[in-house]
This record gives sequence, structure tokens and C-alpha cells, in this order.
Amino acid sequence: MSEAAQGGTKRILILGGGFAGVAAAQYLDRTVAKQNDVEITLVNRENFAVFTPMLHDVAGGELEPVHIANPLRKLFRRVTLLTADVQAVDLSEKRVTISYGLGLIRRLPFDYLMLALGSETNSDGVPGVAEHALTIKSLGDATMLRAAVIALLEAASAEPDFERRKRMLTFVVVGGGFAGVETVGAINDLARESLPHYGALDPLEVRVVLIHGGTVVLPELGEELGLYAQEKLRQRQVEIKLKSKVTSYLNAEVQCSDGEKFAADTVVWAAGVSPSLLVNKTPFNLLKGRIVVDPTMEIPGHPGIWAAGDCAAVPDPNSKLPYPPTAQHAIREGHLIGKNIRARLSGQKSAPFIYKAPGQLASIGRRTGVARIFGLRFSGLIGWILWRTVYLMKLPRLEKKLRVGLEWLLNVIFERDLGQYVTFRDVASLNRHIESVKETHVSEARGRAASQS
Repeated sequence: MSEAAQGGTKRILILGGGFAGVAAAQYLDRTVAKQNDVEITLVNRENFAVFTPMLHDVAGGELEPVHIANPLRKLFRRVTLLTADVQAVDLSEKRVTISYGLGLIRRLPFDYLMLALGSETNSDGVPGVAEHALTIKSLGDATMLRAAVIALLEAASAEPDFERRKRMLTFVVVGGGFAGVETVGAINDLARESLPHYGALDPLEVRVVLIHGGTVVLPELGEELGLYAQEKLRQRQVEIKLKSKVTSYLNAEVQCSDGEKFAADTVVWAAGVSPSLLVNKTPFNLLKGRIVVDPTMEIPGHPGIWAAGDCAAVPDPNSKLPYPPTAQHAIREGHLIGKNIRARLSGQKSAPFIYKAPGQLASIGRRTGVARIFGLRFSGLIGWILWRTVYLMKLPRLEKKLRVGLEWLLNVIFERDLGQYVTFRDVASLNRHIESVKETHVSEARGRAASQS
């Protein structure tokens, strides 16, 4: 007899709306969610899912933010969505504490739990980075990065002091992996292609720097493609500092491990991520901050609890090492967890996760890309076309595919938009509003507590 038949309603709770969480929720939405005795809830910080491989296109002004974000409520028909932050997981009581609104708390019971909490930017304790550097992890990050580049072009065009103008026009990206290389290519294109509209600015004053601790960028694609990417970026006036790390970013000054230091108003930290810090508050065994799971992605010693994506160390049966935390792995991990939850409900055996990625791709600037697919290497225009074709196919929902495809087509004909539609005044005003609403909620909570005492 299935577990669902033995008791009352079975409550399935998914924490995280990234690639893994959404894949699991979509599978369950199509299958067990149709049963009257099953309730599925997804908790995510935002009410949308971001197609992160295209974040750099947003940062570079090639795509509008809304085109790579899918409202989660349009992806499911039966799954309940709660937009909230996960605060704690209580395994003994089988409850998860979430905070929503601005400081409101709720506890959610569960029978089955999936942890897909993702990862966070890891500044590695470098002084000043967490406080002053930008990141490229979320849709807001990409939107603010584009706004910052345009804002500094505007400010520099009005600035008479050479040294101050030079600092404004220096853009630094730290990290030579996919995120760093794609981001530096995007903002280099944005800054340099915008210069004809800023006649007072000398193109020689614009400085774009990529800092990477390794010997070649894009090490995941191999040395040959990494060297190709470096050469193409250098041809486009991107400075590349190899075997160097940022040791501090204080007072708008970048200090490097090789002794060089220079002023820059913009530093983008793409030098690595770490699993969600929430997993450190759980009793699960961790491997480099990631939850140790068995081949079916269930957590040993905790039946009915699974983990996937960036926060899980899913074992590769061939190498015995964890699979890399990439989107293509997370999607398939989430889908399989959905299947395994369904199998558990019906009393069937769970399946192990086995997957071999066909390849990886990267865009390194306008009409140039690199790719390694099924062992074959591609670069230049062909690599760029492959990147766009593959990721356009993977982008969820036909509506978004059409919007992105059309915008890419228009970008071939027209110049990119230079409007700074998100200003720092807007951000300051929003922060003031949030603080005002938060004070109201806190005051109400204190009033309720006082009346109950």
C-alpha cells in the first residue's frame, strides 16, 4: 500500500525556486499534485525564476530583465507558491520557519522535504568586497550593474578632473570562470559601444580589467579555448591579469596580490560562490559546505528529505566526486527528485542520479563565443551562434523564447538602449519605503505581544 493511502494528506515542501526546485515542482505538478491527498508547496525568495545563463546579457543591455524571468505562478497549476525567506528547518517537528512580507513569521509542516537552496556569492573574506563590490548572481545584480555602468559614463562626461574621471571609467571583474568572462565581455561592449554618444570622453580613458587567479580563463573548457577567449578579449581592449588575486577593495582602490593597485569605482565579484549558509544550521553531513546525499539524492539518515543543486554534493558514480553545480545538472537532479518522491508515495524504488553533460558554452562578447560539445571545440561566430541557439532552446516558456529571440534580432539592426531607467535615487527611495513599512509591522507585532501578555 502506498504511503499516501496509509494516512491523511501528504505535504511536500520544496525550499528554493532555482533550476532544481522548479524542475521538481513542475514534475510533481504534472503528476502527484493531481491527487486530492497530496499538497505541494514551493518556497522561494522571489515570485519568479531567473534564467541565470543570460544574466550577462541583461548587464550588457542586450536583453530586458523581464525577458529572462519567468513568474513561478505561470509555471505551475497545482503547486502552492509562497514568496518568503527560509529561516530555519526543524527536523524533529518536521516544520520549516519562513519570514515573509517584512518580518512576518510562519511555520510550515511537511512530510517530505526537498532542499534546493542554491548558493551565495563568496567574497572569501577579502576586505571591502562584501561592502563595496557588485555581484552577478541575481536579476537585480545584473540590472544594477547595467545602471551603474551607464551612470558612471554620464558622471564621467560631466567630470573635469582627469584622475576622478579615470576612476569612474575603470571597470574591474574578478574571476575568470564563466560568470566573470561573460560579464567582462558584456560590460566592455556596453561601455565602449556607448562612447560615440559621450563625445567628451576619450576612449583611451576607458579601462576594463579581468583579474583571474589561474593561468588561463575558462579552465572548464580547456586551455585551447581559454587562450582563444583571452586573445579575443585583449583584442577588444580588455586587460587580463592572470595568477593574481584581489586582496582588498577599500576607498575605491583595488589592491592585487602581485602588488599592483589602482582606483576603480566599479568592481564586480565573480570569483566564486558558496552553498547557502542555511545548510550550516542543519544537522546534515556537509562536504565543502554542500549537503552529502546518497545516489538517489536522499540525505542519509533522514528518509523523506532530499537535496539538489548548488547546496548538495551529489555523487558521480564514475569519478566518485560530486557533480559540478551547474544549471544543466540541477535541472535533471530536480526532475529525478520529483520522480523519486512520486516513487516513495507509491511504494516503489527510488532511482539513482546518473548524468553526463554533453558540453559547455560561453559568450565572450559581441558575436564571439567558445564551446565544447561532445568533445568537439567551437569558437568565434560559430561558438556564439551555438551559445545563443542552445540557451534559447533551454529558456522556459514559448513566450520568453519569442521575446528574447526578437530582441536579439533587433539588436543586430539597432544600437543598444542607453536609458538609465534605474537610478540611485530610485534605490534610496525604495529603501526608505521598505524601512517605513517594516517599522509599521514591527510596531504591530509588539502591540499584539503586549495585548496577549
